[in-house]
Amino acid sequence: MIDLSVVERLRGMQGVRAGRLEQEGFTPKQAAFLFLVLEHSGVFVERQYCAYAGITHGQKTHDFLRRLTGSGLAREVRPGALHRGRLYHVRHKRLYATIGEADNRNRRPAPIGALASRLMLLDLVLDDPSRVWLGTSREKRLYFAEVDTLRRLDDVDLPHLRYGAGRDTVLRLFPDKLPIGTMTEDPDTHVFTYLVTRRDPVDFRAFLQRHHWLLCFGGPWTLRIALPRPFHGLEGRYRAVVREELFSPMELSAVQELEWYCQERLRRESDPSPARDRRFDEAERRFRTARCASLYRQYKQRGVAALNGVVTRVLLDKLQRKEARVVFVPLTRQYLHLAPLVGVA
Repeated sequence: MIDLSVVERLRGMQGVRAGRLEQEGFTPKQAAFLFLVLEHSGVFVERQYCAYAGITHGQKTHDFLRRLTGSGLAREVRPGALHRGRLYHVRHKRLYATIGEADNRNRRPAPIGALASRLMLLDLVLDDPSRVWLGTSREKRLYFAEVDTLRRLDDVDLPHLRYGAGRDTVLRLFPDKLPIGTMTEDPDTHVFTYLVTRRDPVDFRAFLQRHHWLLCFGGPWTLRIALPRPFHGLEGRYRAVVREELFSPMELSAVQELEWYCQERLRRESDPSPARDRRFDEAERRFRTARCASLYRQYKQRGVAALNGVVTRVLLDKLQRKEARVVFVPLTRQYLHLAPLVGVA
């Protein structure tokens, strides 16, 4: 459970940070929009600002965009051979520093394909304004620390990537940089988002495995899987991964054998001439699946902790109690010439 006041406090903190942008000469509406851009995408198109501000293309939008580009706060990007439309990459460090995110990666140069993906994520946030959206890893960590059922979890149980080894180990929490939503009316229910950017769901598997314990103990949740136009036909493929990764627990004996196989495989990778072993050969055939391949990559990052959750029925029980929902959201908007570029960044 999470106290309602936590969500209200978070909304208030975000409001204060957005308000600081008014000191840069922006109106309250412009500052609030820019805050969402800085937190979630770093990039936007004019129609997103118009929809947020409740205005149409005209002098007001022209002045806002000129204010950004004329002072070097944003860079105008014209993608595509026909130069139909343009997007705006907000990149000036001063703006990010104003909201306490001076080193946010959204301000760095990125390929057009990556900017296209960020535009789509921003739309997911803008389309659901009733929610408080968590954009940064710091916000997410602080917020979920208030969830009673998650206080038993350490940082290593939260979504992360591991860098280094021993005393030099560094955990990068919530590395996927995807929005997570909550709301004051139902603070225990969370919305996790995922944007499909490739036909092969290998990255999606890793995303689900990294979020396993958060999905187990973080209260009721909905997973919104956004499908850009080039990937509208992939719902069945991604739904099968959800079913396998979240709602198909493995038998304990199988996980014990998988642990032995991962340990032995890792040892053999550093042994130039391992001896043949019938048990290993049989395990290699048994675990030659996409799920086990992904679990092995997680094992190399996190050790046996990567396998601890695959035997639990918690997520399956949540599904049966209707505390877990998976929703596919086909993205139908036009993204200039960008949609075909998603997944090729």
